[in-house]
Amino acid sequence: MSQYASSSSWTSFLKSISSFNGDLSSLTAPPFILSPVSLTEYSEYWAEHPDLFLEPSFITEPDSDGTPPELLRMLAVVKWFISTLKSQYCSRNESMGSEKKPLNPFLGEVFVGKWNNKSNPEFGETVLLSEQVSHHPPITAYTIFNDKNQVSLEGYNQVKASISKMSLNVKQYGHAILNFGKLNEQYLITLPPLHIEGLLAASPFVELEGKSYIQASNGLYCSIEFSGKGYFSGKKNSFKARIFKSFNDSNDKHNALYTIAGQWSKISHISSGKSKSGETVFYDASKLSVETLTVKSIEEQHPLESRKAWQLVAAATKSGNFDLIHQEKTKLEEKQRELRREEEAKGIDWQRRWFKDYDYSEKDPDTFTKLAILANISVKNLPSGTLVSEEKKDANMLHWRFDHESWDKETEIKL
Repeated sequence: MSQYASSSSWTSFLKSISSFNGDLSSLTAPPFILSPVSLTEYSEYWAEHPDLFLEPSFITEPDSDGTPPELLRMLAVVKWFISTLKSQYCSRNESMGSEKKPLNPFLGEVFVGKWNNKSNPEFGETVLLSEQVSHHPPITAYTIFNDKNQVSLEGYNQVKASISKMSLNVKQYGHAILNFGKLNEQYLITLPPLHIEGLLAASPFVELEGKSYIQASNGLYCSIEFSGKGYFSGKKNSFKARIFKSFNDSNDKHNALYTIAGQWSKISHISSGKSKSGETVFYDASKLSVETLTVKSIEEQHPLESRKAWQLVAAATKSGNFDLIHQEKTKLEEKQRELRREEEAKGIDWQRRWFKDYDYSEKDPDTFTKLAILANISVKNLPSGTLVSEEKKDANMLHWRFDHESWDKETEIKL
């Protein structure tokens, strides 16, 4: 039985969201459903297996069966992507008993850390930078980079939530671009929609739905379809991925070079083509433990760093002191509102630290637009990745990109 089940607070919460009009992600959540962790920290889930994150950059030769290296790299990228999902979408259930709402980051909040990869000297240091670049709407930009091997991931995420039949539906806006500099090869990764089930039972959990796409600059294309347990059949956290020579081949599943299927939180299998014959284990999420991100102690952190800024709220959340959660959270949020009022009075905007926004509708084709075109995705209608401004609903395609030079010049926040 969930900790909420015996409380009238949970019933009141359900009534409030069922009657709420608009984006539920903007709704203030009651203290009892809050996580002690800020959303800026969620970016670390992309590389909790740094060996899988870096592995494709070392694949430069065909295997013993003659499979070309570019196809082997796509398989390695898909495996890495699947490895990120359990921590992103199951970890709160495992550690807290049910899904929790993360703390909403304030504008300018940052989270930094690194993986030292001591198990393999070839890997070197992998760095994570995450920054809240917008508060209305809430957008978190992030990058993970390993300069030694010229591997980097950059992206951003925004969510919009609505409720339907007591299921919380979440659309993820944003995308990630994975770059292997030594190979001059890039991958565009879109983000799947999801929904929160178990609300009536007071035991919420995440289930992915819809599709994600991985488009490689070498033309290879992967479509990943997510599904969950239905009333009569199916398993939780199920997916089926198919790899094709190109997007054009994906119209017919018989063109698949490989099919990968299973549960992203447990075991998946791979087989050649569309058939299941000869399938072997592709990835087993239970066999690999995550590698802990190294983060400075709170005493060493800058006031804008997540764990420093939210430490009193986090402590109150862990102790279950709901009144104190409300008090500390209100103090922090009111301080941020005051800063925004001061900026507005002075006619200035908050300067983003490590990320810049770009309007691709006004620029020549670059990595992002070229990959989107290869995947036959209209840049203006990219299901996950497009943020259209209120001023120019018909034009602006604003995306957030990491500025490495800004990090190199950073003087206040260091690892």
